[in-house]
Amino acid sequence: MHRTVFCQYEKKDTEGLDFVPYPGELGQQVFAHIGKTGWAAWLAHQTMLINENRLSPRTPKDRAFLEAELRKFLFGGETEKPAGYVAPDPQA
Repeated sequence: MHRTVFCQYEKKDTEGLDFVPYPGELGQQVFAHIGKTGWAAWLAHQTMLINENRLSPRTPKDRAFLEAELRKFLFGGETEKPAGYVAPDPQA
């Protein structure tokens, strides 16, 4: 049986995550208020940010940037695509 949460990203009731996906208070907030689909959307966005901006999750400055973007992406702030970013063509 799965958990149901009101996903703040999707703005609807949806299946909740199976585990806390991030450490600390932010991880608890994500677990309580974000569904599986919203988290998957964040992971795709995070991958794009890491690749396009050449970030390293091991660098404290890059981790802080990604955490700030996670908050904005999942909880309603404005996120920006990197300069010159062109989304992949789904038809290709």
